[in-house]
Amino acid sequence: MTTTTRIPMLEGADDNILSEIARIACGDGDGLPVRRTGTELAKLLQQAGWPNVPRFQEPRRAWLTNQLRTRRDHPGAVEAVVKRLADRREYVHLHLPLASAEVTEELNRVLAVEGLEVAHHLGRPTIRPATQVPGEATDNGDVALHATMTDLVRDPDLAAILQGRLDEARICERNGAWVSAIIMLGSLLEGVLLDAAAVRLPHPQKAPKDWKLYTLIETAHAQKWIQRDAQRFGHLLREYRNLVHPNVQRELADPPDKFTVDMFRPVVNATLNDLAATAPPSQHAPAAADPAPNR
Repeated sequence: MTTTTRIPMLEGADDNILSEIARIACGDGDGLPVRRTGTELAKLLQQAGWPNVPRFQEPRRAWLTNQLRTRRDHPGAVEAVVKRLADRREYVHLHLPLASAEVTEELNRVLAVEGLEVAHHLGRPTIRPATQVPGEATDNGDVALHATMTDLVRDPDLAAILQGRLDEARICERNGAWVSAIIMLGSLLEGVLLDAAAVRLPHPQKAPKDWKLYTLIETAHAQKWIQRDAQRFGHLLREYRNLVHPNVQRELADPPDKFTVDMFRPVVNATLNDLAATAPPSQHAPAAADPAPNR
């Protein structure tokens, strides 16, 4: 069946949820990249596919909240607005490539109360039941993973390999194998960034196949595929990934522990979320996986 089977999850949404969605659409509050005028709010509803949008009246948030209330029992109406808010096409004319990722994160804070989340599949937003892996998303501010490997990598064989690295990292973490968990996370980070570089750069056939993780992280940030926090902490994970070499671990004053892994897991989740949110709809993976880069 199609995603229409999930539409009822936002029908009859609580008034407070609708008010928060309206706040995000208006751009009221810190961390929201776009503040919309009344005219722009009406256009947002039209872009979401709403027919017969009434004329705007001040105040902005109250007007939009009332519109959402009026149509919350209409199949798919509120969902369409949420998906449009998270859609990259809503921000392309503003030259804000990370805006959809930032709005998606804010929307998910609100939708979590309803047990829902916005995810990006093949570059387009969708709404689904929240996928919460035990130990992955907690009340301590951890970053939940909202993307699947197949959202990021079109080559099913490579996607399966990278998903295996993520699964192994979780197994290692559950069993207290902290060094192995960090190595798996670093390997996964390298794999998804290498694939993104091969697919997204203008001339992927000319991209060096021996890029190191440092270059991949810097390129991903320069191209605005990932945000600055993912860049900065990604470099720290890169350094710890070198624990694969025993001499590096010997020279490390403090061996990694559970808290080290707790620090790096959100880095990988945030990077995957960013890559999914900024993936071009026409993205195609290379026919074969590139050779592993030099370490």
